[in-house]
Amino acid sequence: METNAREAILDRLKSAHPASVPPRPSLPPARELALDAGECVARFQEQLAAQGGVAFQMADEAALLARLEEILRQEAVTRAMAAEDAVLAPLDLSPWGNRVGVEIVSPAAFNDRDGYTRAVFDQVQAGITGADYAVAESGTLVLVHDARQPRLISLAPLVHIAVVPLARVVPTYEAAIASLFDGGRRPSQVTLITGPSMTADIQATPFRGMHGPQKLYVLLLG
Repeated sequence: METNAREAILDRLKSAHPASVPPRPSLPPARELALDAGECVARFQEQLAAQGGVAFQMADEAALLARLEEILRQEAVTRAMAAEDAVLAPLDLSPWGNRVGVEIVSPAAFNDRDGYTRAVFDQVQAGITGADYAVAESGTLVLVHDARQPRLISLAPLVHIAVVPLARVVPTYEAAIASLFDGGRRPSQVTLITGPSMTADIQATPFRGMHGPQKLYVLLLG
């Protein structure tokens, strides 16, 4: 296209728009910002339940491990894959699993990616992870991925169990994202999980767990 013709088209487009565009009205603040810590946790549990997930609150690690054992038995889990992030590492899940009769492996147990991929897709019934944040306004988990928190553990097994310290329950997405990028951090992979996996066919018939976990359990610790 010749320059003159291009400029003529752009001039017509500009002239078609009003000289000034009124500013967008300000959005009211999210109601979750007015909640205290306990109300924020209750809101997260309510929103997660609405999406088909289940959240339990435990006061200490002993209660958390008891609930975790109950869930693994309920779901007939004999082998699980656990991340090694900062939330899960203190729980020392591998020897604990041996005591309760569940084999719990970590990605570090595999020498190659193919072996790890086969295991996480086909050889374990559950994935256990920590979570960086839990968002009260939508019941969403926020996971930052690195070598200790591989992405597939939360996406491939049919059951996903996430452990979240109560201090990491935040009111809104904005609060979680601001914390993720605080201090110049630039995470390369972040997953937002709102309930079990859900998809739909061309007729909008929903299916749960077609391309990911069929069940999501969140264990709130604190």
